[in-house]
Amino acid sequence: MTRLLISVCILVPFLLAGCATPSPAPQPAAPAPRLSAGTPASPTCPAPVETGAPFAGNLAQPSPGHLVRTDFSQLPQWDQGLSPATWNAFLESCTRLSQSAPWSSPCQQAAALGPFDALTMRRFFERFFDPWQILNPDESSQGLITGYYEPLLQGSLTRTAVYRFPLYSPPPDLLTIDLGDLAPDLKGRHLRGRLEGNRVVPYFSRAEIDLEDGPLTGHELLWVDNPVKLFFLQIQGSGVIQLRDGRRLHVGYADQNGHPFRSIARYLIEQGRLPLAQASMQGIEAWARSHPRDLRAVLNQNPSFVFFRLLPPDLPGPLGTLGVPLTGQASLAVDTQVIPLGAPVFLSTTWPGRHQPLNRLMMAQDTGGAIRGAVRADFFWGFGVEAEEAAGHMKQAGRLWLLYPHGMQPPATH
Repeated sequence: MTRLLISVCILVPFLLAGCATPSPAPQPAAPAPRLSAGTPASPTCPAPVETGAPFAGNLAQPSPGHLVRTDFSQLPQWDQGLSPATWNAFLESCTRLSQSAPWSSPCQQAAALGPFDALTMRRFFERFFDPWQILNPDESSQGLITGYYEPLLQGSLTRTAVYRFPLYSPPPDLLTIDLGDLAPDLKGRHLRGRLEGNRVVPYFSRAEIDLEDGPLTGHELLWVDNPVKLFFLQIQGSGVIQLRDGRRLHVGYADQNGHPFRSIARYLIEQGRLPLAQASMQGIEAWARSHPRDLRAVLNQNPSFVFFRLLPPDLPGPLGTLGVPLTGQASLAVDTQVIPLGAPVFLSTTWPGRHQPLNRLMMAQDTGGAIRGAVRADFFWGFGVEAEEAAGHMKQAGRLWLLYPHGMQPPATH
């Protein structure tokens, strides 16, 4: 064991490089203008960004932004941004938060209010919460809002000539190392790797796992018929697999190989193989259909690889990081260095690819490998074709406000 710990200590700098969290998407060359209250953000595409991925490395960075106390009058169309879905999502958050300060009191009050009523809900949040605008380190208020969804794939429990692309369970040789056991100042940071003799080395990359007779053979969970949809399933983190007999199996994120997430859209653009205007999920799928021989090499540009588990069949939605089912158009993936998991967040953005305002109270119930930064969020659209269409085209400018229990100081203020 001593030799193993020494090996880990020596390899920490190298594994940190391999498991580091993805950098936030580059911002436009010109800074986005600050918006006054009530002014809708305009659609923008600051960088080709895939939809959210599960958080892999848990390598905390210094806080990327801060919060400024404001009031509800500064939230654009605040009184129109409330819905039954939002209320249900808040009650779901309370199933995890209700026993911990400072959430216990508002969660108890919410449980006593009964079914959704718009006026009652507005008064509830105005009474028990204070709004805090989330700002970037440079004091700007705009950031990137992307979208994700729960995909449907066609699959099989056994490999066939059609269903030949595997989803894997977490492999037994995957190590998760808590660096806090080695140094207190690294508490909460984790590495993933494997043993090679008595050395800890980085775990296999996507290219190594996807070999025809790869190292994970025998650990297949299911098989599907489309490698591109499987790739996007890994980015979404959860989905539904429909079997040939009509049964539907829910799968969710179980673990990750520890390698950083890399955008294949960005790679294709840099190589001159995909126009920026087509850097959407749908655009990548169209490119893949016309370039089947190049597909594997392009997918392998993203070394990150996600492992799955079967979820209970009666879940109303995929499980987010908070551990509750996500609610379509009411759940957000956020960077928890700024936004506490489970908290209400008011989002002011625009509908995918349009200028029409989209102002809505949502719940921070998930995280994502590509969701890094203060004003940065991933909008969960739900399940189905319409959700896929919206998520695939969503790369909007937006602003965020954290709603935190009244009179309490959020952890990311300064």
